[in-house]
Amino acid sequence: MLSSSGPDLWIADGPPITAAAGFHYPTRMAVARLADGGLWLWSPVAFDAALRDAVAALGPVAHLVAPNALHHMALADWAAAFPDARLHAAPGLRAKRAELAWTDDLGADPHPGWAGQIDQAVFPNAIAPEIVFFHRASGTALFTDLLQQMPPGWYRGWRGLVARLDGMTGPEPAVPRKFRLAARPRAGARAALAQIAAWPVETVLMAHGNPVTRDAPGFLRRAFRWLG
Repeated sequence: MLSSSGPDLWIADGPPITAAAGFHYPTRMAVARLADGGLWLWSPVAFDAALRDAVAALGPVAHLVAPNALHHMALADWAAAFPDARLHAAPGLRAKRAELAWTDDLGADPHPGWAGQIDQAVFPNAIAPEIVFFHRASGTALFTDLLQQMPPGWYRGWRGLVARLDGMTGPEPAVPRKFRLAARPRAGARAALAQIAAWPVETVLMAHGNPVTRDAPGFLRRAFRWLG
C-alpha cells in the first residue's frame, strides 16, 4: 500500500513482473501531489482496487507517466480507471503501445502541469531512453531502470550469475552493465548526468531497489563514475 516518502510524495510496491529469459523484477511506483491538488503517477505498478482507492483518496489523478519504454504493462488498467488523466509516453513508447490514448510525449522539458515542481532529464540509451525526474518538494530523484539493486537471493542458478556480472546484485544500487554499454550518445549521457548532479538530491528512488537516503550526491557520483 502507499507509504509516505517525503512532502507530497508517496510510494507503493507492486508484485514482481517477469521479463525476458524469465528474469523477474520487484516493482515500485511513486505518486506526487502537485500544487493544484492533482496527482502525478510515475511508473504505475499492477493495478488493484485497494491501491486505486488509496491513490484516489489523495486527490484526482491528473498524469500517468511511463518513464521509459519498458515500464508500460499496467498503464492500460490505470488509464481505464482514471480516464481524465493525461497519459505521458517515454521515447519510443507511443509506437510500441499504439493502442493507448497517449496525450503527451516526454522529453527534455517538463510538462506545464508539473513545471517548476518536477524537473526532468533525458538519459539516452539504446535499450530504452529514460526520463529521470526530480521532485523538488521532497528532494527525490526518480530512476526507473538505470539504477538497480535486487535483494540477496532474488535470482538463483544461472540467472543469479548473470545478474551478479551485470551489476544488479551488488552492495549498493548500480547501473547495470548492459545499460552502461547502451548509453549512447556518450555526450548526451554526460549532459544528462550533469543536469542530474546539479539537482539538490536528498533521496534516490528507483523502481528496482531500495531507496538511498544517506549522502545521495555521493552515491550518484559512485554509481555513474563509469561515465567519466
